[in-house]
Amino acid sequence: MSSWSERRVVVTGIGCVSSLGNDADTLWRNIVSGQCGIDRITSFDPSPFDCQIAAEVRDFSPTPAFPNPKEIRRTDRFSHFGVYAGWGALKDSGLDLDRENRDEIGVFMGSGIGGLKTTEEQHCVLLEKGPSRISPFMIPMLILNIASGLFSLYYKLRGPNFATCSACATATHALGEAWATIKRGDATVMFAGGAEATVVPMGIAGFSSMKAMSTRNAEPKRSSRPFDRDRDGFVMGEGAAILVLEELEHAKRRGARIYCEVVGYGNTADANHMTSPDPEGEGAGRAMKMALRHAGMRPEEIDYINCHATSTPVGDICETRMIKNVFGDHARTLAASSTKGATGHMLGAAGAIEMAICCKAVEAQVAPPTINLDNADAECDLNFVANTAQERRIEGFANNSFGFGGHNAIIIGRRFQG
Repeated sequence: MSSWSERRVVVTGIGCVSSLGNDADTLWRNIVSGQCGIDRITSFDPSPFDCQIAAEVRDFSPTPAFPNPKEIRRTDRFSHFGVYAGWGALKDSGLDLDRENRDEIGVFMGSGIGGLKTTEEQHCVLLEKGPSRISPFMIPMLILNIASGLFSLYYKLRGPNFATCSACATATHALGEAWATIKRGDATVMFAGGAEATVVPMGIAGFSSMKAMSTRNAEPKRSSRPFDRDRDGFVMGEGAAILVLEELEHAKRRGARIYCEVVGYGNTADANHMTSPDPEGEGAGRAMKMALRHAGMRPEEIDYINCHATSTPVGDICETRMIKNVFGDHARTLAASSTKGATGHMLGAAGAIEMAICCKAVEAQVAPPTINLDNADAECDLNFVANTAQERRIEGFANNSFGFGGHNAIIIGRRFQG
């Protein structure tokens, strides 16, 4: 078996569920054309809430990914998203599981919150009908590791399996840990990413009470505006994204399509505040430097950054400062954008949907736009690809994710070169 330093890891499949499409090609077309998946909430009456908008998944059926309809009734919406995205990634990868050693195929599918819809519904049952009426499936429906477990169960994948949970850094941690698992030889193929379904009354109320959400209810399509001077908070999104990470020689032997190579991973803590990032982005900067070190790349070799920027007054500035601190003069040469203006903030799934977008950006050699960036904040003065996609050379890229609790996770990838 080759050593850690010799084993290379590539992305060979992408699956997703989002407000802008339930496959990577549809998602990319809508992202690059500047579409927005945010609108007034339809899954419940949002009128009593300060924030009445979200990027909901509509016209979705998990049926193709599940062994039978009974399993769908016994699982939460976030698991529906996760299992479907995993199924989509499997299809996209071209893997024939019947010809593979399933002991060497694992799943790291995380969630920031898990089965919030189930928690909310079953709590109402408890209060209204008593403890005897609680569903026996309540616990396995709401625990956030269950999507990862179910996908491995349904597809008989017996390799490494767990669920990351680090708020909005969840999916990027899953991807990074999957990369490391393959690098050290513990798996040949990993399905990795995140799933989230928090557009429910409790989720909207909780984040609204923190004053973290946009209240631009009259203009849903213009509500999430990363780096713009008029931003007033994030807009919640839901969905999932799963990527197939694969050891290069295995991928080559089966003639797999290769989106890009994953070459670096950074994982640090701010140790600063429960919810606010380090003011200078110092913790995130250490994660970026760690990822660059793993990748053996200089800052000047990064051509595009998909920013975490959620459209909050503080966070977008901190991330801008981090990019300037780490990249120096090159910060003004590279392209950086936030796609959350289009997808909403998908919390524990955000890093994976954004990694999918990075893969498509490398494939197309196009930097996707930051929509609604009409008047840049004076402190957000880099090339944030305002409103219109930019055709440009993208060899190396970084995908940033930062979560409540001070969690920082960054993945670095590059265009595959045999």
